[in-house]
Amino acid sequence: MDVPVYLFTGFMDSGKTTLLKSSLLDEDFAQGNNLVIVCEEGDVEYEQEEFLKYKVNVVVLQLDDESELTEDFLEDCAKQYQPDQVFIEYNGTWQAATILDLVLPDGWELIQQLTTVDAGSYEMYLTNMRTMMMEQVFNSDVVIFNRCTEDTPKAKFRRSVKARNPKAQCVFEREDGSIDDSLMEERPYDMTQDVIEITDADFGLFYLDVQESQEVYDGKTVRFLGLVYRPEERFGKKPVFVCGRFAMTCCVEDIQYIGFKCKYDKGAELEHRSWVWITAKIRYEFAKEYRGKGPVLYAQKVESAQKPDEELVYFN
Repeated sequence: MDVPVYLFTGFMDSGKTTLLKSSLLDEDFAQGNNLVIVCEEGDVEYEQEEFLKYKVNVVVLQLDDESELTEDFLEDCAKQYQPDQVFIEYNGTWQAATILDLVLPDGWELIQQLTTVDAGSYEMYLTNMRTMMMEQVFNSDVVIFNRCTEDTPKAKFRRSVKARNPKAQCVFEREDGSIDDSLMEERPYDMTQDVIEITDADFGLFYLDVQESQEVYDGKTVRFLGLVYRPEERFGKKPVFVCGRFAMTCCVEDIQYIGFKCKYDKGAELEHRSWVWITAKIRYEFAKEYRGKGPVLYAQKVESAQKPDEELVYFN
């Protein structure tokens, strides 16, 4: 039977230990022999008396240096403790590659990565340690923003995570520990218009939102300035192209092209890397480019355009 491994990431005092302990003390979850590998020492401690009170079998190992986290160390843990579950509380200042690139012992499998974030300090980290912050959420399955208040810009935080990691689930937790599921984002463009105008400033939000809100966008007509992706060797004479923008998700090194599959009867006439104003109706259908169902634009009008002064779009 495989041994599930749960990875908890986040900066110090972001709530990793509290979240991990609550998982261990859940009698329906923490069964058998539990191994906890702690890579930093925070204010909240793991107390054996508490685990014994709840009849939870836990071995806690403390690592003081990144160099100690090796494949040999994990192999020794597997042999000595024979855990049924493994929980790793990772050090927020260590490189993510150190743990993610390790070959786990035979039978161990990384099941889930959870990242905790102090909502009050998130923007400060984005400003001063953006690359390190985004590295933590890049592979995360769940990002938990805790200590949220009424002033927490949840929509903005969610966009910043989704831009880096679209598959991540974002959870917002109030200061009292309850879950805030009231996220309602006011879209910056008028969804009631016959043709919804998407500005450069709003393209990042539009790109993310249209992936997740099929019921909102299906059948809507939009207009935006886009860069055509249509290399001849790939598309040939097919009436298809991709229209999108280059976007900065985190830093200069993370600039990537994001776009939508477009069907257009004159698509074969479009020049690769040309700028166009596209007016198109959104439909959701299977497309191999999406490896499943996704938004496909049916172009009604494609007009030549000048290259904008600012070619990049952003998600914040």
